[in-house]
Amino acid sequence: MKFGAMGVLAATLAGVLLATVPGTAHHEILAKFDDKKPQTLSGIVTSVDWANPHVHLFVTVRTGNENVSWAVELESPIDLHASGWTRESVQAGDAIRVEGLTARNGSRQVWAKSVVLTATNKPVFMVKDSAPPPPLSARPTPRWPDGQPRLGTLPGVDGYWGFPSTSVMTEKNAGISMTAHGLLLNIADAPKVAPFKPWALSLYRQRQQRFLQDDPMFLNCKPPGGPRQFQSAYGVQFVEDRERQRIFVLIGSGNRNYRIMYLDGRGHAGQVTGDDDNPLYYGRAVGKWEKDALVVDTRGFNEDFWFTNGGLPHTDQLKIIERFTRPNLDTLNYEVTIDDPGAYTRPWSSSWTLRWVADQELPAHLCQDNRP
Repeated sequence: MKFGAMGVLAATLAGVLLATVPGTAHHEILAKFDDKKPQTLSGIVTSVDWANPHVHLFVTVRTGNENVSWAVELESPIDLHASGWTRESVQAGDAIRVEGLTARNGSRQVWAKSVVLTATNKPVFMVKDSAPPPPLSARPTPRWPDGQPRLGTLPGVDGYWGFPSTSVMTEKNAGISMTAHGLLLNIADAPKVAPFKPWALSLYRQRQQRFLQDDPMFLNCKPPGGPRQFQSAYGVQFVEDRERQRIFVLIGSGNRNYRIMYLDGRGHAGQVTGDDDNPLYYGRAVGKWEKDALVVDTRGFNEDFWFTNGGLPHTDQLKIIERFTRPNLDTLNYEVTIDDPGAYTRPWSSSWTLRWVADQELPAHLCQDNRP
């Protein structure tokens, strides 16, 4: 399907998908499922696969004179559990009715927009927003004894940063409508997203035309390098090793991946092919404190990942300047400048905030527990 035919898709997405497909899925649902092919199934559950990245119900559906097996795909167990569901909520032998979208490749797979227990007409496995309630008043920034802000947890208290204010990235004040995974509602907006060089704009358009099907995190579980790690609903956690002057960034959406920010004044030297100090996907991060702001300069990236949701291109010339500030206990301000002369005509910037999720451990999201 060409994006030329997607004037209609814009209205479909805005009117249907944005209201029915949560932004918590680990990839754009339209990459795998076709919103032009709705599907209703009624059948008997044979098994429940409660595993990352997505829970599946395997269902036997009576079609004519034969029984046909279907796989019904749901959100991740992290999201379902946060909404009060468990693997016992639906069990083998239950009769269910499913409203959903059919797989693009013609296989018997459905993305479930709704699942209802036939016997009771009770909806199950629906995901609701689980963002923590905002505090009644601002709580002060936690600090180390020397006055430097703490970016990580407090003594004896678990927590992590999650629920970004946006999960997509455009140049500041671009005012462009996208899905939560960066799929444009209007392909004509593509040139407004960032100051692309012609080849980069062409590639970005192609990725959009294919509904982000080529996302290497979706296809091959590649790590979320660059700003993408701060766009995930599953969050990040800072572990501050002040004695060795480094900060570990643990990534909730990246197969227990992590990156290291060095604060000891070292340079960016490192092997292009990667070594222990220069990860292939997370680059080499060198940071310093400027009053209450941590400023991190990261270089040495490869080109095997998407550095944002939505598929913005980059080259091995990519340099990222990140600025982290914690104005109060519950807010992390994230500002990023992209400097990649191979893909963009000039440096450009974006920013958003993350929420502090207290008294909880960072979710462990393993990409290859089951099918992508």
